[in-house]
Amino acid sequence: MDIIIDNDQKKIAIDDNLLERMEQVGILALSTAGAIDDYEASVLICDDEFIQTINKQYRKVDRPTDVLSFVLLEDEESDEPLYFSESDKIILGDIVISAERAKEQSEDFGHSFTREMCYLLVHGILHLLGYDHETDNDKQVMRKMEEKVLMKMDISRENEQ
Repeated sequence: MDIIIDNDQKKIAIDDNLLERMEQVGILALSTAGAIDDYEASVLICDDEFIQTINKQYRKVDRPTDVLSFVLLEDEESDEPLYFSESDKIILGDIVISAERAKEQSEDFGHSFTREMCYLLVHGILHLLGYDHETDNDKQVMRKMEEKVLMKMDISRENEQ
């Protein structure tokens, strides 16, 4: 399993420790949710301006958001993967995270920026794996899985200040 992270913004400081932690959390999210070893997902960390452009283009919502997931594995006619990486990993898809939104939300919720970035990554990965929050039941299942992954990495609201 591979999580490839690219920090393409300069507004919020993101150090190598956070990137490494996010990679670990991403791999744990994949394995905890039952993904196979051959999966790969890419993560782009951006600013509000960029994610707003993407949000408008793909969701027709003209405002920034915290995280977007783009599944590449879906094919209505077949269960076969659509894309492979150079290393023959099956590419699940792409996740785009706004560091600015994450910073603001971490302050609003009273927990660390690290926790918020890791939470958004887990949330995005679960979407790539088919989790959703359209119904109350789906939302509960997804939230339970998110917290399970974060607790395994000892990233709780209380101890990540």
